[in-house]
Amino acid sequence: MFNRKRGLRRVAAIVSISALVTGCGILSSDGPEDEEPIVVGTTSAPSTLDPAASWDGSWELFRNIYQTLLSYPSGATAPQPDAAEQCAFTDTSNRVYRCELREGLTFSNGDALDARAVKYSIDRIKDIDVNGGPAGLLGSLERVQAPSEREVVFHLNKPDATFPFVLATPAMSIVAPGDYPADALREGSGVVGSGPYTLKSYEDGERAELVRNDRYKGFAERQNKAVTVRYFKDSAGMVKALRDGDIQVTYRGLAADDVITLQGKEGKEEGLQLVEGTGTEISYLVFNPEDPWAGRKEVRQAVAQVIDRTVIAHKIYQDTVDPLYSMVPKGLTGHTTGFFDDYGDPSIPKAREILRDADITEPVPLTLWYTTDRYGSETAKEFEEIKRQLDASGLFDVTLKSRPWKTYVAGYQKGEYPVFGRGWSPDFPDAENFIAPFVGEQNALGTPYLTPKITGDLLPRSRRESDRANVEREFEQAQQIMVNDARLLPLWQGKQYVAASTDISGAEQALDPSTIMMMWQLQRKTSW
Repeated sequence: MFNRKRGLRRVAAIVSISALVTGCGILSSDGPEDEEPIVVGTTSAPSTLDPAASWDGSWELFRNIYQTLLSYPSGATAPQPDAAEQCAFTDTSNRVYRCELREGLTFSNGDALDARAVKYSIDRIKDIDVNGGPAGLLGSLERVQAPSEREVVFHLNKPDATFPFVLATPAMSIVAPGDYPADALREGSGVVGSGPYTLKSYEDGERAELVRNDRYKGFAERQNKAVTVRYFKDSAGMVKALRDGDIQVTYRGLAADDVITLQGKEGKEEGLQLVEGTGTEISYLVFNPEDPWAGRKEVRQAVAQVIDRTVIAHKIYQDTVDPLYSMVPKGLTGHTTGFFDDYGDPSIPKAREILRDADITEPVPLTLWYTTDRYGSETAKEFEEIKRQLDASGLFDVTLKSRPWKTYVAGYQKGEYPVFGRGWSPDFPDAENFIAPFVGEQNALGTPYLTPKITGDLLPRSRRESDRANVEREFEQAQQIMVNDARLLPLWQGKQYVAASTDISGAEQALDPSTIMMMWQLQRKTSW
């Protein structure tokens, strides 16, 4: 995910990448016919099974059951062909992007996956235009053409060197036209895709059973026959299932206490391993501009001046996360520390002065919302700590409210929350993806954030540059605008941890650059 100053100690139970790679080379990808499914636990349940509706953690399931034109083979940091045989810009201005499909692609139901299906899948995302959905990723797309059975051409309304990254996101999953309505979301618990696995069965919020898709043609070399994903409410239940042998892997939602325990002697003695994955997950607060208090910039700036990120990282997360002072995390070109540069250390006197200059002399009433079942077991404690800090300043009177993820999403998309918490794992590893999704009329938050300088100048300018190392200045300027507005308040930058029984390997290779688990990389050592 990112470089941290406070690296947690590694133990012998952490499997080395070189050893795993060696193991992969001698393991048959077919495996025994009677092989039991590898059971994976997570606290991140899908909010939908339809790619046209999702710009969230549902992608973790989509990556394994749907297919995209481009994707990320293990170790890749740039998109590579998957359903496509090859893709490239055909002009010098990054406005025409052409893909040629692999020959003989079919969906899991036997229907042909051709250029028409690709065009249909992308068009329906824009036509349905779910609030807070993936249509926001397609702002540069003007039209899609399917001039032949295997040829797809994307015409952009402006230069966009990041468009291949967009096509590699699970939001751009290819769906079967006969099974997914053009103007409405698909209902039910079934899926028709072309990914490495088919969805054998699905119980909302409980489990997803994945079995090998024998019709799949793509880059994934599957090291197992089947995977069952179980969805847990919290880390405690998930880790208990791991210790009891009911699951073999966890990949999202481990609490800090469990991370520390699993990294120590106890985890090793229990036959468990902890793998640290690199990535760029962040946590932040969103302020609703329509709220009478959160909509005032001075209130937002005062909150930014009071909140102590270091205390949150140390007290709540036991240093398994780092304080974050910009929406662009460390490790990416363009990262800054704007909130620290402008506000410095937490200061109640400075916050009081900001409010007094705006003629606000009474404690500001704010309602902060968080989700109970999405970002890990510490979320409630984190928001209690934020409330404690703000209330203790004497400048705020905070009320906390919470909902499960599915109803939580609907609430913030309708603009119901004055202030709410969100987490973000990148769609692709570029600073663009920590700015563009949150700004504009249509964005991933369902809360319009109109910033003409960013959306009309800085982002378009950066998208003309194919060499992403040359766009640092544009992203630094964009971040400073966001610091001044304080509409989004970054809190911390996290790290992905995967816990597994010691008879499972492949965990390091299973995490792609957006920390989505590629289930096909998991394997049992007993199969060697």
